[in-house]
Amino acid sequence: MEQPKPSKQKEPKPYNNFIRYSGLAIQMAVTIYLGSLLGSYIDGKTGNTSELYTKVITLIAVLLSTVMIIRQVIKSNSDN
Repeated sequence: MEQPKPSKQKEPKPYNNFIRYSGLAIQMAVTIYLGSLLGSYIDGKTGNTSELYTKVITLIAVLLSTVMIIRQVIKSNSDN
């Protein structure tokens, strides 16, 4: 009688998850930072003293980065 072969599925190692989610955090931070730089640049060009563009574009960058993170987490969980 042959013994069944062990399955070759790889179990995710804890440090792989740490690296993956650290990368996502860095991606989110860079997106928000670039959004704030863009808003600040537009405020400077238009002479807007209330920094409205900076606030609005930074908020949009936060929302976009949150959506990107959620999509990537859902995708990585469905791959497992």
